[in-house]
Amino acid sequence: MRHLSNLGNKFKIPIPVDEKGYIGRQCPNLNCKRYFKIRLGTGLKGENLPLHCPYCGHEGKIADFATQEQIDYAVSIVGRSVEEAVVQDLKDMASDFNRRMSSGLFALKMNVKSSPAPIRYYAEKELETDVECKNCSLQYSVYGVFAFCPDCGQHNSLQILEKNMELTGKMLDMAATTQTEIAGKLVENAFGDCVSAFDGFGRELCRLHASKSSDPVKAGKIPFQNLEGARQNLSRFFKLDLAAGLTGDEWKAAVRGFQKRHLLSHKTGVVDDDYVRKSGDAQAVVGRKVGVRADEVRELVRIVGKMARHVSRGLGGAKSVEQSSAGERP
Repeated sequence: MRHLSNLGNKFKIPIPVDEKGYIGRQCPNLNCKRYFKIRLGTGLKGENLPLHCPYCGHEGKIADFATQEQIDYAVSIVGRSVEEAVVQDLKDMASDFNRRMSSGLFALKMNVKSSPAPIRYYAEKELETDVECKNCSLQYSVYGVFAFCPDCGQHNSLQILEKNMELTGKMLDMAATTQTEIAGKLVENAFGDCVSAFDGFGRELCRLHASKSSDPVKAGKIPFQNLEGARQNLSRFFKLDLAAGLTGDEWKAAVRGFQKRHLLSHKTGVVDDDYVRKSGDAQAVVGRKVGVRADEVRELVRIVGKMARHVSRGLGGAKSVEQSSAGERP
């Protein structure tokens, strides 16, 4: 069995990447098992570095994150190699047998035929969001938006918010160079996107750090579209003052902006008593439409950035993984 012996007892199977250079990975945590991709050649450099699940934060050896499709592909390659070696050994045996039996009284001949087992090829899946980690430069792809970096474990919540704020700024730049009616709509949309982005950011951070709060169930569901309500909840569950990172005028401007966005989204922008009472907007007149200026939105973007950095620091840093959801470390 010369050919089979020559194979040895170890196989090195290269796993193909997709057209963008990404390779699929799957979380080994049984409570997660979700799929993501990383781009080879980016991120941290070094040997035996751990990998983190972008969804639950589970940390383990990179080999543990192989997908089932990759395993099936590698097994089929090994199976094909072993089969081909065995067949070749059998053909050698048959050739030797036929040579010995060809000179006797009776001629016998042995033939060896085989049908190779198929290779289980596969294609990596398409995901929803491509991210480049600002901390270690790893490029990765995930379902949804928020994620831990698979290399350094840094959560991308603040990075995603900052990216959304950049897009808001671009919308305002576009509004400055377009027709009046369209420009007004772009400014309003940018206003709404700014508030929605901060709401998503705040909810995600509270979910991640809920285990450190006084009531994890309620803390993990704090909304941030109403700043006064969010401030009370953060103080109650995390002992963190949302307004502590702002001046008094900045906090008032933020509250007014968030209330104005609520009015635009749910009251077609028409001022009511509730808005006047909650926003402190001295210029507002009940029954009239509220106005939104581009410079007002830019100021809100700046203030939202300050609040986001304050909340991120206050909750212990974006890399504080909720170990209870990640399972035991291997």
